[in-house]
Amino acid sequence: MQIVYETMYILRPDLNDEQVEQAIAKYENLLREQGADNIQIQNRGKRRLAYEINRQRDGIYIQMNYTGPGNIIAILERSMRLSEEVIRYLTMKQEVKELQAEVVTPAA
Repeated sequence: MQIVYETMYILRPDLNDEQVEQAIAKYENLLREQGADNIQIQNRGKRRLAYEINRQRDGIYIQMNYTGPGNIIAILERSMRLSEEVIRYLTMKQEVKELQAEVVTPAA
């Protein structure tokens, strides 16, 4: 069984495109250094927040899907917690079952 993680984080809306790309690259490189595989990143763009966070009404949503060891989450979230550009983050674990071929015997 393989463990797949999904981390969604929200960047401050006042960042320019270059700063957003730098932040994405920073967390992608951190994941690679810690042994993550199959990293997929989607920039969901600027959206309205459901409620105000740190006097911000909008945020830039970034979604990352990846596989990796369990200790990677603590390292990634610590880095995000200490960052000035990240408003919020959330990581979810998904368990993906490997497909197994079933042998079907015809009934006699």
